[in-house]
Parts: sequence; structure tokens; C-alpha cells
Amino acid sequence: MVNRDLIAAQLTELAQRMDRVRSHTPPTVAALRSNQDALDLVAFNLMLCVQSCAAMASHLIADEGWPAARSMAETFARLHEKGILSESTSDSLQQAVGLRNVVAHGYAGIDVASCHRAATTGLAHWTAFSQELARWLAANDPA
Repeated sequence: MVNRDLIAAQLTELAQRMDRVRSHTPPTVAALRSNQDALDLVAFNLMLCVQSCAAMASHLIADEGWPAARSMAETFARLHEKGILSESTSDSLQQAVGLRNVVAHGYAGIDVASCHRAATTGLAHWTAFSQELARWLAANDPA
């Protein structure tokens, strides 16, 4: 059974991380590129947004007894297969795993333009994740 309190706490953390991204993202790529502290803060919180979504997805997969995902990206594909996430949300979050990997592992530096795009237009994907997950949980409430 899905631990709804855990998911609620993780959704709250996701919203807080998204707020941090919004509040520290300068209006332009050039401004983000010239402010290393802002870039670090934005990139780190974007990474944690992906981590948070993946943790919720993994929790749901395990609690529902579905086949385990072999990768972080596959967790989002699995939620799409099970009708929880739209194809668009699943695809976007699978792509976000790449940015997460660059930030987490320091692969050849961060593409500032991609980071800025994720911090501005990309936040809509995490909002969609939250809404789609909440709808599924409401529709599958055992009470």
C-alpha cells in the first residue's frame, strides 16, 4: 500500500525545491552564466527535483508490486505504462535525468542554457508530475 504521508511530504519538498529554483534563477542565460553562486543553487535544486520525483516513482512502483525499474529514467516510463503519468510528462522527466546526472556527477560541466531552460520552462513538467500523481492517488484511494 502506498504511504500517502510519505508521498505528501515528498510533494511538499518538491514544491519547495521548485520555489528555490524560481527565486534564484536570473531572467537570462547570460545572467545565470555570470553568477556561479546562482548557477550552483539552481542546478543543485533542479537535481533534487529530479531525485524527489524519482524517489516518489520508485516508492509507488515498489508499493504497487510492479516490476522494478532498471534506471531512474525507467521509473518515469513505468508510471506512464501504468497510466499515472502522461506521455509528455514521462518523456520530459526521463530527459531531466540527463541534467540530474551532469549535476550529480560533474560530467564535463553544466550546459548553462539547458539549466536555465529547465529552471524556467521545465518547471512545468514537475508541476505536471505532482498533479498527475495526485490525481492517480485520489482515484486509487482505498478509503
